[in-house]
Amino acid sequence: MKYMMFVCTDTEPDRNPDAAPDIEQWVAERDANGQRVTGSVFAPPSAATTVRIRDGELLLSDGPFAETKEVIVGFDLLECADLDEAIEVARAHPMAYGGRIELRPLVD
Repeated sequence: MKYMMFVCTDTEPDRNPDAAPDIEQWVAERDANGQRVTGSVFAPPSAATTVRIRDGELLLSDGPFAETKEVIVGFDLLECADLDEAIEVARAHPMAYGGRIELRPLVD
C-alpha cells in the first residue's frame, strides 16, 4: 500500500534534538529496502503560488494560502504493507523529532 508522508515543521520540537537520526542514513535505508518510492524537499513557503478559480476568474496568490507557522517542507512516497509499517518508517525520520510527520494512504 502506498502512503504519502508529509514532512512538516512544528512549533514544539523535541527537547532533545541530538536524538534525531541522520537524514542521509534514513533515506539510504528506506531506498535500499524499497519502502521509499521517491521524496524531495520543497522550496520555502515564500516560493509558493496558490491557484484558485472563483466565479470563473483565475486568482493567483504569492506564498501559501494558509497563514500558519507550521509548513510542509518535504514529502516521501512510501510503499508499505500497512499503516503499522508506515508508522515505523515515519517514527524513524529525523523530522519526527524536530517537526511532525503526517501519513495519508493513497486511494487506488
